[in-house]
Amino acid sequence: MSNSIVRRPQGPFTDLVDWLETEVRRVGISPSVPVEDFVEDDQYVVRAELPGVDPDKDVTVMIEDDVLTIRGERHEDKKEKNLQEHRYGSFTRTVRVPAGTSASEVKASYTDGILEVRVPVKAAESTAQQVPIERAK
Repeated sequence: MSNSIVRRPQGPFTDLVDWLETEVRRVGISPSVPVEDFVEDDQYVVRAELPGVDPDKDVTVMIEDDVLTIRGERHEDKKEKNLQEHRYGSFTRTVRVPAGTSASEVKASYTDGILEVRVPVKAAESTAQQVPIERAK
């Protein structure tokens, strides 16, 4: 098994999923976390938009079975509002990371409302091995 990053295929189905996620966010059914991912300097990088949250109190980042999970909660200010378009409440976002990722190697930082998680991408180890041949006696 190689440690390659699997990209989401592009096409009509992907466009439909993106549209549905956008509509779900728009109508407020569930708070969503917009993310982007890319590879940079032998690291798989995930950036999540999390404005208005306290990363020390309201966000957890977990790695389990090659899945990165970002969980948190955006709290509502108790002020009288004329207009409210922000979404509040609990949120969860999961992203598959390269196989064999160790949580101790993952680094997360939060700057200006963006959570950035960096996962080292290890070179795939060769599974080829020479088998000795024994001579029949």
